[in-house]
Amino acid sequence: MTAHRFAVPIGLIALSVVCTSSGRVVAADERTVVVGSKAFTESVILSEIVRMTVQQPGVQVPPRRELAGTELLWKALLAGEIDVYPEYTGTLREQILGGKVGPDDAELFAAIAAQGVKATRRLGFNNTYVLGMKEDVAALHGVKTLADLAGHPELRCGFSEEFLHRKDGWPGLKQRYRLPHEPRGLDHDVAYRAIQSQELDVIDLFSTDAEIAYYRLRPLEDPLDYFPPYDCVLVYRADLVERAPQAVERLSLLEGKFDAAVMRSMNARVKLEKEPEALVAADFCNERLGMHITVPRETRFGRIAKRIAEHLQLVTISLLAAIVVAVPLGIVAAKSPVFGSVVLNVVGIVQTIPPLVLLVLMIPLLGIGAPPAIAAMFLYSLLPIVRNTCTGLREIPASLQESAEVLGLGPWAKLRLVELPLAARSILAGIKTSAVINVGAATLAALIGAGGLGQPIITGIRLDNLGLILEGAIPAAALAVIVQSLFELVERRWFAHG
Repeated sequence: MTAHRFAVPIGLIALSVVCTSSGRVVAADERTVVVGSKAFTESVILSEIVRMTVQQPGVQVPPRRELAGTELLWKALLAGEIDVYPEYTGTLREQILGGKVGPDDAELFAAIAAQGVKATRRLGFNNTYVLGMKEDVAALHGVKTLADLAGHPELRCGFSEEFLHRKDGWPGLKQRYRLPHEPRGLDHDVAYRAIQSQELDVIDLFSTDAEIAYYRLRPLEDPLDYFPPYDCVLVYRADLVERAPQAVERLSLLEGKFDAAVMRSMNARVKLEKEPEALVAADFCNERLGMHITVPRETRFGRIAKRIAEHLQLVTISLLAAIVVAVPLGIVAAKSPVFGSVVLNVVGIVQTIPPLVLLVLMIPLLGIGAPPAIAAMFLYSLLPIVRNTCTGLREIPASLQESAEVLGLGPWAKLRLVELPLAARSILAGIKTSAVINVGAATLAALIGAGGLGQPIITGIRLDNLGLILEGAIPAAALAVIVQSLFELVERRWFAHG
């Protein structure tokens, strides 16, 4: 094929990337302040309070909620994907800066300022890490401190993945107290259910977690002072001072307005009483800051419709881009056995990469939100379409190929009038497979702030709310069935007389 034949596919891909990447520059807009949060309840509540505090006429404050992991959120802040998010001094000191600064706040804030980040003064509470056990289990084994764990290697430990690997988490704790345990990795919120059902004996906690009292857990004392203070602050991009000075000024309104009891109470309202984070945040702003915020009630149908629309957008853009690229690749692969082998091997290797890993690999290139999700789904969709296009063309009987040549058809006319129509059923089957794969893979996009039907699933797991989980799981399953049925209907109609 000549170069001009690739112009339309390349143009379409570029257009889709530009359109979907528009969210990447939103944080640079002087009328927009993007608020981020980590994937645990306290961070989500605080981000909602920040959003409501900063919100002013003419200023948009879109949230980037429940992003997976400290490193992801910090890199998003540095890259301008978000403008502000709640963080903890211990995490900044140990995880972000690798323990290279001392306990002095001035030194800490100077170190992050060198990276273009500023911080408010402390909000007023310390949410440190602790390890916890059920009161009856701890009493049975005589465990009161972290040092006591060393004498009980039989205790089953389960920690969040971040705690297992972060510099101020399990590796250093194990060394400091000479602990022999080999913990399991699992989600922080799932760990509470595991210890309640007696599948685990020791889990990591945040000291302001409402579940500590609810599940009757004993926080273990830290006699060697391994865990540093984790005083909550708001970190924000330094350029926000010039770009949105009123927003920075309003952030200071939150300094000193919290204490551990207030934070624990808000966590309990969300986690245990199942109240929406926005409602809890609004109550705080009204009571503590003298604001007058009302939270519009969102219906379940409205939430589901919004998430389905986001999901379909991710699936549609990635699938169209995959069709535009994969069909020509499959054609070239069918015509050139050597090139075809290389192409099929490459897209086959991509297919073996777990979707979550592929998402993470896209973040350094495209940031967070929809663009990396679409790119990952696009790559994941290539193999079925390339393979089926190549197979469909190669399986055309030689007699039909010869008949086309006898009629005097040139290569392009032969491809367009004979080969592609004969291979159409196989190509459509590949597109159908990719579409169904994409519907499932798109649920993971919520982990990097892209929304979709994965968002209620992630939130439901965090809040132990089966209703929210089903809000995402049932429509996602139904969408996969509908997509497959639509392709089968098209196939029957298209090839009814074939």
